[in-house]
Amino acid sequence: MAHGQKVGFRAAETLEAQAALAQLRLRYDQAPPAEADVIVALGGDGFMLETLHTTIDRPVPIYGMNLGTVGFLLNEYRVDGLLERLDRAVQVPLHPLRMRVVRSMGTVETGLGINEVSLFRQTRQAANLSIEIDGVTRLPELVCDGILVATPAGSTAYNLSAHGPILPAGANLLALTPISAFRPRRWRGALLPSKTRFRFKVSDPVKRPVSAVSDYTEIRDVVEVEVWEDRDITLTLMFDPEHNFEERILKEQFVP
Repeated sequence: MAHGQKVGFRAAETLEAQAALAQLRLRYDQAPPAEADVIVALGGDGFMLETLHTTIDRPVPIYGMNLGTVGFLLNEYRVDGLLERLDRAVQVPLHPLRMRVVRSMGTVETGLGINEVSLFRQTRQAANLSIEIDGVTRLPELVCDGILVATPAGSTAYNLSAHGPILPAGANLLALTPISAFRPRRWRGALLPSKTRFRFKVSDPVKRPVSAVSDYTEIRDVVEVEVWEDRDITLTLMFDPEHNFEERILKEQFVP
């Protein structure tokens, strides 16, 4: 892909990422990210999410090289052979989650989440939520610290820490995972088709205020949140064939 096409670079502000950027600029021609045919992102998973958000209005494939901690969404950092790696890379399409939030004062706000959309209690009081799935109330009361809807890309992040399931890429599923559920205590969440439309209603927003978060967007004092996969937006990650996204998700399920 890279030969004959313009490659742009984006780097996190860390010393390691900036040093890597300097190395790559000495070795390879570059284009401004706004004009590039492919963007090489240097940093960790958080920086990869930030980079993906910058391409929503102009979708362009992103090839990440890990200079952070976990690097689940990125490839190994190497200076040599970058153009060849880009040519061989496997492309993985992602669809973000859209959230529509009604706040207690009646205003409506929106956000996009590539990993997940989460609802959290704002105070010491547990949240009290009801859950609708495609217009049908499936759980009239959930007392909890919160709840999240995770994509396959986000299923190994916060969702996994909350004991949610890992979702294979291309499974066309979303994970609905409670965070510290108090009642019903034994409810562990659900797997739903990616076309599902979720609606969460806050039962007592004054006594038990709730916030909604999608990646970098946090909206406080919410009374209702709708979540769905936005199929009108397609983001593209690139992986080395030997370390592709599907293989990473599979390996994650067998970590001792």
